[in-house]
Amino acid sequence: MSFFVTFRTRPFLNILKLEDTYKTISTDIGEGFYSEKRSKFLAFAHHIESVDDAKDIIAGYRKKYYDARHVCYAYMLGAEKKVFKSNDDGEPSSTAGKPILGQILSNDLTDILIVVIRYYGGVNLGTGGLIVAYRSAAADAIEHCEVKEKFIEETVKFSFPYVMMNGVMKIVKVMQPRILSQSYDNTCTITLSIRKSMAEELKNKLNGLSFS
Repeated sequence: MSFFVTFRTRPFLNILKLEDTYKTISTDIGEGFYSEKRSKFLAFAHHIESVDDAKDIIAGYRKKYYDARHVCYAYMLGAEKKVFKSNDDGEPSSTAGKPILGQILSNDLTDILIVVIRYYGGVNLGTGGLIVAYRSAAADAIEHCEVKEKFIEETVKFSFPYVMMNGVMKIVKVMQPRILSQSYDNTCTITLSIRKSMAEELKNKLNGLSFS
């Protein structure tokens, strides 16, 4: 999540309390498998950036595995992990989606979708058996993913007179934020993105610049 701060005469500060890092998976698809009493569970873990990403991927699996009995899933989005969903797709309540989501939570992951496809083997597994099966398939998919740690970034927008340009660019060179946009006129504006734990230092340095 990004936080926007615009400096004018004085900085406007409103710091959100967030962790500085979060874990997700790479764009490579992690595949998992579990089998029990002739039922087969195929699991696929995807990196996602939005709910629409998840919907598109799920729709693709429903089309590809049209002959499967169930296409169950769970996803988590955002560094704050406030957007999530699980779906049992006809399995008994909480025996599929929740175990999948539980593996996402226990591995402290976000921006991830896990789809588990079940081919029914003719033998009922019972509530406990289903929970184990979906949990195990999801865990195997995660095991075959590359887990990556990412930084939460904060966005800082700074407006300043042109005579302060050299000072601003020296700070940018030292602290190395990403430059998102910049415009130069009598009044210049630069928009930067930097790791959240370094954002306060960047603001202070920029706000401490003088006209000299």
